[in-house]
Amino acid sequence: MTDARDTGFIPRDRAWHPAPYHPPYKTSVKRSPQAALLSMPSTLGEETGPVFGHAMLGELDNDLIHNFAQPGESAIGPRIVVYGRVLDETGRAVPNTLVEFWQANAGGRYRHKKEGYLAPLDPNFGGCGRTITGEDGFYEFRTVQPGPYPWPNGMNDWRPAHIHFSIFGSGFAQRLITQMYFEGDPLIPLCPIVGTLKDPRAVEALTAPLDMNRTIPAAIWERR
Repeated sequence: MTDARDTGFIPRDRAWHPAPYHPPYKTSVKRSPQAALLSMPSTLGEETGPVFGHAMLGELDNDLIHNFAQPGESAIGPRIVVYGRVLDETGRAVPNTLVEFWQANAGGRYRHKKEGYLAPLDPNFGGCGRTITGEDGFYEFRTVQPGPYPWPNGMNDWRPAHIHFSIFGSGFAQRLITQMYFEGDPLIPLCPIVGTLKDPRAVEALTAPLDMNRTIPAAIWERR
């Protein structure tokens, strides 16, 4: 018996995914395709590798509050737990897949040598981590809530607070890079990058709601 969901290749939903050409997002003008897209067959290596195992993860890889901090120190900023599930196009859990994440610090600054924003650099925050999903596709990590920051797209454009994600399926050809926003941020509808999404439900799907049932008492946050 076959599962009705095993339908093979599922084409991209162009009405749901962001438009490659969106003039308000200025860099998309030159980055968007200038010719018709071509379909290229994938190689066996792209379809079957790489394989990730739990042994490759460090003890603090999913704890951005402490994984770059000096002994006895921790990152500055509001502590949060980010959690979710990785699902495929048919809603099935994707187990044992690598999830990487990176972000600005609580002041809106990245730890990058070409960073131009003059917000303070937190010496105890590296801004990146990784984890592997469980059998039910579940993942979680601890971090600080990132700050918004200005960017040179328009006269006074600001990026909403966000966290970047890189998610692997069973191979490199299935890699997804996306962003997560925070519920109630007034900068979300003003962002030209968010504006590449035409369906409001797609924006909602990228916006994490606050779940008070998963909060952690402040007294135990600094335990390592």
